[in-house]
Amino acid sequence: MCIFCEIIKGNISSYKIYEDNEFLSFLDISQATNGHVLVIPKKHFANIFEVDDDTLAKISVLTKKIALQLCKNLNVKNCNILNNYGPLAGQTVNHFHIHIIPRYNDSDVIIKFNNQNKTKDEMINIANTIKNNCQ
Repeated sequence: MCIFCEIIKGNISSYKIYEDNEFLSFLDISQATNGHVLVIPKKHFANIFEVDDDTLAKISVLTKKIALQLCKNLNVKNCNILNNYGPLAGQTVNHFHIHIIPRYNDSDVIIKFNNQNKTKDEMINIANTIKNNCQ
């Protein structure tokens, strides 16, 4: 059972922000900050790699629209827009979704990037490994 599919069906209540035939947006029940919103396709995709390109393009445009309105209505100037892929990245619901997380101040730190101080050669090696067959 997918909790987001149950929300889409109306079997589980949610605090809806936006809904059309293809997408639903609602408040994340675990509000990382005040106004933390999720945007999901109504069609079930376990993760971003399963989503077709057309749906991904549409949800990106919708996410931008909702994020702009969220920032305006909540009077915030910054937000995180992110997707977690897999359990090590924090994906806890296996239904593709995008988080919009308003940022109110520096203490709202949710994601922290640690500088690993890689050498130039290490950086070149990583870049070459990633871009192999990427074009």
